[in-house]
Amino acid sequence: MFPPELGLVETEATPSERQCPCKIDEVRITDYGCEMNSVGVIEPVRRSFAVLEALSRRRTSTLGVLTGETCLPRPTVVRLLHTLIALGYAARVSREQGYRLTERVLGLAGSIRFVDHLVDAAIPHMSRFTSEHGWPLYLATLSYGAISIRHSTAPESPMSFEEAGLNSRRPVLISALGRAWLAFCPEEERRSILRDIGGLTPRQETALGLALERIRRDGYAFTRPARPTRLHGIAVAIRQEGSAGTRVMGSLSMRFPNSAMTEEEVGARFGRRLQQLARAIAKDAGTKNAG
Repeated sequence: MFPPELGLVETEATPSERQCPCKIDEVRITDYGCEMNSVGVIEPVRRSFAVLEALSRRRTSTLGVLTGETCLPRPTVVRLLHTLIALGYAARVSREQGYRLTERVLGLAGSIRFVDHLVDAAIPHMSRFTSEHGWPLYLATLSYGAISIRHSTAPESPMSFEEAGLNSRRPVLISALGRAWLAFCPEEERRSILRDIGGLTPRQETALGLALERIRRDGYAFTRPARPTRLHGIAVAIRQEGSAGTRVMGSLSMRFPNSAMTEEEVGARFGRRLQQLARAIAKDAGTKNAG
């Protein structure tokens, strides 16, 4: 879906797209223990992860233990261990103790740990805002070309008209969360995001550029749905200053019904408050990450 300002006409999804939403916008990573046989799992990859998971359960694991826990043939486990060792993710300790994971595996969870730090830092600030003003807040990060909801105070809000939607994904060009991210992220990152979602024509890039300039000028973004909706959002970017420049850590939005306030009223009443809230979150997240 695209905002009206880009002049795009949304077409109806094909039958195959309706059956597989990931082809249009929803890139969902499901629990691989659910409906394993229906999603075309690549068997060598599955076996590799089975060995990784078995190794992660204890400090060291013998070949016999790994073979028993993974239910894989011994020669297969040996080949996979040699591959993991060659890639730097595992190491052989001794004949008696067997094998262990190396510190390199920690890099696979780097982005997850960062999101945890951001959520932990944001929760008390978001709860105080909702307690004081009533409106629900949503915290999001960028993931695979879409905005993913990481935390929400919707369950705490007496004025929430929708569920928290944790881990749900929002289109970057339409959602206030995504538009705030695009407006304040570095140019190279913005171009990469737009490539990931299929790119824009020169005319559409010009229209989007003008919209992002206004967002940067105002300091906040609004939802620009392809169709009329009852609920809108105002969002700000959570930014962190560093030696390499400014980066966007996340985005924060407040959802409200159109019938309650106009965009001008929302901006005047809550724009500055949300910016202050984003700065406080960024400061605390930076402290937690450094610790």
